[in-house]
Amino acid sequence: MMAIFEYAPAPESRDVVDLQPSYGLFIDGEFADGGGPSFKTINPATEEPLAEVATATAEDVDRAVRAARKAFEAWSALPGAERAKYLFRIARIIQERARELAVLESLDNGKPIRESRDVDVPLVAAHFFYYAGWADKLAYAGFGTKALGVAGQVIPWNFPLLMLAWKIAPTLACGNTVVLKPAETTPLTALLFADICRQAGLPAGVVNIVTGAGETGAAVVAHPDVNKVAFTGSTEVGRIIARTVAGTGKKLTLELGGKAANIVFDDAAIDQAVEGIVNGIFFNQGHVCCAGSRLLVQESVQEELLAALKRRLGTLRLGDPLDKNTDVGAINSAEQLAKIRSLSEAGESEGAERWSPACELPERGFWFPPTLFTGVAQSHTIAREEIFGPVLSVLTFRTPAEAVEKANNTPYGLSAGVWTEKGSRILWMADRLRAGVVWANTFNKFDPASPFGGYKESGYGREGGLHGLEAYLDV
Repeated sequence: MMAIFEYAPAPESRDVVDLQPSYGLFIDGEFADGGGPSFKTINPATEEPLAEVATATAEDVDRAVRAARKAFEAWSALPGAERAKYLFRIARIIQERARELAVLESLDNGKPIRESRDVDVPLVAAHFFYYAGWADKLAYAGFGTKALGVAGQVIPWNFPLLMLAWKIAPTLACGNTVVLKPAETTPLTALLFADICRQAGLPAGVVNIVTGAGETGAAVVAHPDVNKVAFTGSTEVGRIIARTVAGTGKKLTLELGGKAANIVFDDAAIDQAVEGIVNGIFFNQGHVCCAGSRLLVQESVQEELLAALKRRLGTLRLGDPLDKNTDVGAINSAEQLAKIRSLSEAGESEGAERWSPACELPERGFWFPPTLFTGVAQSHTIAREEIFGPVLSVLTFRTPAEAVEKANNTPYGLSAGVWTEKGSRILWMADRLRAGVVWANTFNKFDPASPFGGYKESGYGREGGLHGLEAYLDV
């Protein structure tokens, strides 16, 4: 007789985080009050308020830019090896405070602690280590060694700390100073990073963090004394930023939306592909701009693959993000949940077939079950628009040429995945897919040494790797 085991939760302790009741702006090495009305950041898994956060007005942003400008002269004049020491120190402190950062990220964002602990925070430290290594070798990168000045950076809520690292690490390595605006729903790890900058002895004004909503971000982008703008977020906001920056002489990089195709050929290792599909769309609740949200399956293996995929989805555990067993956490906000719901309803009303595993959603918080749609046509809204949630659209193809045509039939071009045992086919596909990153027999693999970015409406410019230096140097 088989024993029935009760589920045993394994919660990570919240006590490792010293949450303050309120947080100010970080300007010129000090925390300061904001001129706008403060707002609450909440835990999306429970809807409980976590802390009050200051709102930066245009005047506050101006103070931050002036502080960054003042610090730029001395910071850019430091030898690269000296700047590297600060970056190394920041990287080591991130490692030392990794558990605290991971818990705070999961509390504020809703992502499972397993992901913030095993993916986000290690990659954050790795980016600072990687760009620390470049700081004294800029002469060999091929982009010159002259820093631009003040970088204005606006980051999203899906990977709050990782997006900060992608932006700040190369900026500092190249000798620029920073004014960064984190997303209004996830400001807490950026404010903890401000504390890490102080702990590392970073000179005042080199990194400034201004919190607030869209108006604060717009003030950073439009400030006349900002030399470089970097934005990760939606394509709609990216268009507004491009219009704001046009004709100003500011350098701009945009990393925007995606609707990536994950392409499975009939010779792929099915179980391996299923893991890649799950990682591609259900990692971080699908809040990933390069998520594999369109699954293209060769017709002959569609039934076998879908049966295996549905079995696997039945084993995913949805719930408390701080439980170390959780696979799928909370949706980041009520607003995002409403968007996911409305696009899923559009999928049903347009005739696609919706399926989710049996799963109990918690009563409080923002939750959406892992969902897949079959019978999806290229014309369906769910095949064209970015859902930014745990929703997978399944389409089929017969030939490699048809797979390429369907994969490229999108205004986006951020990433793609190819699953096959033939190396020649992987290379053939990679040559023809209009995507900034093509993963082969894997998905969502990131490395600081590898550049990331898109084509078409997924933006322009690259972050990470040697290529990531170009955006922060006067080439």
